Amino acid sequence: MGKLLIALFLFAFLTPCTVKSWTGEIHGRVVCDVCADGSVGPEDHVLEGAEVAVLCITKSGEVLNYQAFTNLRGIYTVAETMPESDRWDACLSRPISSFHEHCTHLGDGFSGVKFSYNHVSGYSHAVKPFVYRPLTIPIYCI
Repeated sequence: MGKLLIALFLFAFLTPCTVKSWTGEIHGRVVCDVCADGSVGPEDHVLEGAEVAVLCITKSGEVLNYQAFTNLRGIYTVAETMPESDRWDACLSRPISSFHEHCTHLGDGFSGVKFSYNHVSGYSHAVKPFVYRPLTIPIYCI
């Protein structure tokens, strides 16, 4: 009888608990609008190394702050896997800085994008591009 109790005790504590996991992803692009004309042209380019912050509030009320940098294609990505009960509820994605030598002025007076994250696990939410402009517009743009 003692061995049965020990076996039941060990089974109860060694059996893994099943918690349903959830994965979310947020991605976007950072570009340099060289002519500051608001349209993509051959003179415009992506910004590698630009810093973006993503702040998310979970369903349980926890605030999570992420820091991301753009890759060679100007794309930043934030991803997280967590228990489904703690998944993202709403997020704010905002540009922090551009390390490009000429394109450092944030265009459109645009400080960030706030959005609800009501997506199933595995969904990737795309944020509209953040645009930087040079302080002085090149002569060939005029």
